[in-house]
Amino acid sequence: MKIAVLIKQVPDTADERTLDPETGWLNRDAGDNIVDEINERALEVALQVKDKDKSTEIVVLAMGPDEASKAIRKALSMGADSGVHVLDDSLAGADAVRTAAVLAAALKGIGADVIVAGNESTDGRGGVVPAMVAEHLGLPLVGALSVIELSGGKVSGERQGEAGTLTVSAVLPAVVTVTERTAEARFPNFKGILTAKRKPVNTVSVADLGVQDPAARAVLVAHSPRPARVAGKKILDDGTAGTLLADYLIENRLV
Repeated sequence: MKIAVLIKQVPDTADERTLDPETGWLNRDAGDNIVDEINERALEVALQVKDKDKSTEIVVLAMGPDEASKAIRKALSMGADSGVHVLDDSLAGADAVRTAAVLAAALKGIGADVIVAGNESTDGRGGVVPAMVAEHLGLPLVGALSVIELSGGKVSGERQGEAGTLTVSAVLPAVVTVTERTAEARFPNFKGILTAKRKPVNTVSVADLGVQDPAARAVLVAHSPRPARVAGKKILDDGTAGTLLADYLIENRLV
């Protein structure tokens, strides 16, 4: 089985995020950039399949600037076999439409039996790219799984919702997304870190992929810095605290 895992380099969620005042885009130089945790969980799903069947091949795919190569190397140190890096300056600020078209084109060249991704990135929170990739490739989407089983030429698992749990399945090839409820990712060991340096990473451009879609980008109309936090309002209970609290909540549209 050949598994492609979509990964993304994002700003560390432990750091405060700011917008670039010139572009309005997320300032990715303000702190550390790491592999998105939800993508690490997607990779863990693939690695658990490989633990059971050593013939399994895992390819990680990332789209991003030069620094995204660090995310690919991290995934390789965790146990992936190879990587594909879509690197092209024209992709700066690409929206979900452009991103999905480019990723789908790169995936066609990989020829995976199953594509695994996180259900949404922690920097964008759009949650639509995997579905759009599946549409481009003409594959079924088995999304938001908390429990996953890949075997016998099909994927099956559980999707949890407010009303209960759904058991879903699809014949491969398919696109699968995981949630934060799936297995926590393993840490790279010393051997993995050393061998990651020797594993192949293929760098491709938009021209190499032959993507003809227009260079779609999200257009920022305006942005402003988040206002500074102010001290909370104290309510002294002189017998009217309940009324004052209710008035405050109504005034600030909190109820």
